Amino acid sequence: MLFYQEFDTPVGQVIVAADQSSLAALRFASAIDQNRIEPSWQQHGTPLLLRCHEQLQQYFRCERREIDLPCRHVGTEFQKMVWRKLRDIPFGQTWTYGQLAHSLGRPESVRAVGQAIRANPLPIILPCHRVIGSDNSIKGHPGGAAVKESLLNFEVFGFG
Repeated sequence: MLFYQEFDTPVGQVIVAADQSSLAALRFASAIDQNRIEPSWQQHGTPLLLRCHEQLQQYFRCERREIDLPCRHVGTEFQKMVWRKLRDIPFGQTWTYGQLAHSLGRPESVRAVGQAIRANPLPIILPCHRVIGSDNSIKGHPGGAAVKESLLNFEVFGFG
């Protein structure tokens, strides 16, 4: 069973879902997705969700650079490999899709890396916003290009 909570952040409201031991999803409430909250999810502030909220607040106050909580990765082996690698990209820095593919030892898999990032169930927590196009362009993000750009700018310049 998954439980969820809604949290306000500087980049908009997010919905975070988790079971008792790991985070399962982070979705942006502003996204044009009618299935932001799954019918089987129950609204409940579990200890893990409360820790997630606290860490998100710390992150956005520049008191923390990463969300350090257990994550449940449900996807293909390649997607899981990409999602785990996202945590290696330092706060305030970017990698291109090609650099990420190369770091996985799969330089020919740039498009597959992009597809895995598009399917990232835990944006911000698994920081896919740190991956940009080879021409430094802001490419797809689950919260939209504006959210991705806001997160990148926040990590470099802060919100204040």
